[in-house]
Amino acid sequence: MRILHTSDWHIGRTFHGADLLDDQRASLRHLADVVAAESVDVVVVAGDVFDRSVPSADAVRVYDDGLAAIAAAGAAIVVTSGNHDSPTRLGVGSGFAAAGGLHLRTSVASIADPIVFSDEHGDVAIYGIPYLEPEVTRTELGVDDARGHSDVLTAAMERIRADLAGRDARSVVIAHAFVVGGLATGSERSISVGGVETVAAEVFSGVDYVALGHLHSPQELTPAVRYSGSPIPYSFGENTHHKAVWLIDLDADGVSDVRRHDLPIVRGLTSLRGTLDELLTDESLSIAEDDYVEATLTDAVRPVDAMRVLRQRFPHAVHVQWQRPDAENSVDYRSRVRGRSDAEIITSFVTDVRDKPTTRERALVESALRAVVGEPEQVASCEPLALFEIDAPADGHRVAESA
Repeated sequence: MRILHTSDWHIGRTFHGADLLDDQRASLRHLADVVAAESVDVVVVAGDVFDRSVPSADAVRVYDDGLAAIAAAGAAIVVTSGNHDSPTRLGVGSGFAAAGGLHLRTSVASIADPIVFSDEHGDVAIYGIPYLEPEVTRTELGVDDARGHSDVLTAAMERIRADLAGRDARSVVIAHAFVVGGLATGSERSISVGGVETVAAEVFSGVDYVALGHLHSPQELTPAVRYSGSPIPYSFGENTHHKAVWLIDLDADGVSDVRRHDLPIVRGLTSLRGTLDELLTDESLSIAEDDYVEATLTDAVRPVDAMRVLRQRFPHAVHVQWQRPDAENSVDYRSRVRGRSDAEIITSFVTDVRDKPTTRERALVESALRAVVGEPEQVASCEPLALFEIDAPADGHRVAESA
């Protein structure tokens, strides 16, 4: 039996305001092509099918078309819900859908109810664990004292192992979680609400293969525990990642082979840096003209209407920022303040704004800081809201900044 492992479609997601539905539709067609070319028997989707719990009608159509294409290519489909999905909405019609080869596992009640497929070697039991929010699911799982994702997933796996003990079958578990050792890309939504977010890979011991979702780059945590990643990138931090799916072959003894199958790039991501004129005229950048582009402009003066001008060459530019040329030599905030007292930091701020503080202002700062930490000090001479005086504007009004 051959299984294709994918996840994190995030249908309906936008990219810096750009609609991605056409790209997502194309990525699902690519998956269907892989199913046909590789004679895949079952496709497992490890959560985050949609980007929102209430997807748009257009997003649902892309999903429906994608499922139809995969089914037409010859594979059954098993889907679990992720933290972006509404398990109730995603699971609608699960009883009827199974008759057509779409198997939905979106509830706690279905965790130990596997979909059983058969081949020449016997049965393969595929268990789907939906995303489990600890606060919501711990009572139903019988672990009222659960503090985090590890606790509820441990309880879920105990149910699966108990069911599997009564079967003569090879096993696959689908789950949506942040497993220790996985590397985030920055485009994943945190799942730490409700407790500790990370889970040890050992939680999933005792099964032949674990198909994970949540992290957006393909990763092997152990030979039997892997993330497929998303089929297209969702942040510029993913512009160096090759998107992929895993192809898992099962023989009589379990997993006989796991192969990574890289997916074609639907639309590339490119980060550019330079003056606006350089970006518009550099011939070497022609390869990025159809990519999603973010640009850091280094002009001495902030260019006017830079996005509109940049899109004349890069129509899919989605983000532009301006950085003064001298900013490259600046150090980060932590480095600038490390080892300096509060008074020194405040003094440096005032100096940066207009000029160094007067002796009186320095004394007021020291007095105010002592008062904050509870040291007795007279600060009667301090006028609230006027620790630092700034030159009066032309109309004669005094302007003060509160410290």
